[in-house]
Amino acid sequence: MSSEKKQRKYAFRERLEKYMDEYASILVIGVDNVGSNMLQQVRLALRGEAVILMGKNTMMRKIIREKADQEEKFWPLLDCLRGNIGFCFTNGDLNAIRDKIMEQKVPAAAKTGAFAPADVWVPKGTTGLDPGQTNFFQALNIATKIARGSIEIVNDVHLIKAGDRINASQSALLAKLNVKPFFFGITVDQVFQDGCVFDSKVLNMTEAVMCTKFWSGVNMVAAISLATGVPTLASVPHSLANAFKKLVAVAVETEYSFPEAQIFKDYLADPSAFASAAPAAAAGGGGAAAAAAPEPEPEPEEEEEEDMGFSLFD
Repeated sequence: MSSEKKQRKYAFRERLEKYMDEYASILVIGVDNVGSNMLQQVRLALRGEAVILMGKNTMMRKIIREKADQEEKFWPLLDCLRGNIGFCFTNGDLNAIRDKIMEQKVPAAAKTGAFAPADVWVPKGTTGLDPGQTNFFQALNIATKIARGSIEIVNDVHLIKAGDRINASQSALLAKLNVKPFFFGITVDQVFQDGCVFDSKVLNMTEAVMCTKFWSGVNMVAAISLATGVPTLASVPHSLANAFKKLVAVAVETEYSFPEAQIFKDYLADPSAFASAAPAAAAGGGGAAAAAAPEPEPEPEEEEEEDMGFSLFD
């Protein structure tokens, strides 16, 4: 018997080491309240894309520790070996694999003494229970009335809050109403990739969210750089823009000029020369007399107005 156990342990070691070498990513899955049938269904759904390996934490910890002595990137994986967990090895899209794992769920009744994973509401309406069980609802402070020979709940009742321990009365009420409020299935708790372990919630981040966070960080770096006077790639464009504004201000106040600043000096010298022709064109379509009037020839200043755009980096 001992030789058979050693063979099984040796085979398990070979499989775990093989998967650690073959696959780049590992999903740490939680299997609380999960039966073998559901686990088999998940394995079938992942066939060809990922493999699930379950084993004793002590055995896996020993194998991973020995593997980490050879490859240091596996050391963070040791911290994940807590509770009822398993490993899902894959080289595919982590989001797609996670969705396939978590879509397998089964309804479950509320068990006395367990912690509620979600809020439980009992909707108002007929319960189908006979009037002789009214005292049971009164003990739970649930307002009821008798309608057509059946107990009817008057208002929606927030029976259990998420995280609270379920007591016997709550469990019995849900059983009488034949309500299975919870869904149990395999959960993806953590992800191991390239020597790093991170929470599976990171997989919810889309490319747009990541870009938004990246540019927010760039803006913060630029603000700090400008405040401290330490130039960085993020702050250089802002520094050049501020320097240009200062040069234009100096040129406006002095006789010195350069091509990019001259347009501002010309405008301050004669603002009327840069008046837009748009109002005149709009007024020209008002009547027949205006339509018959010849269009005025464009003035040279109009062309200068069209060329007012400039680029800081040209």
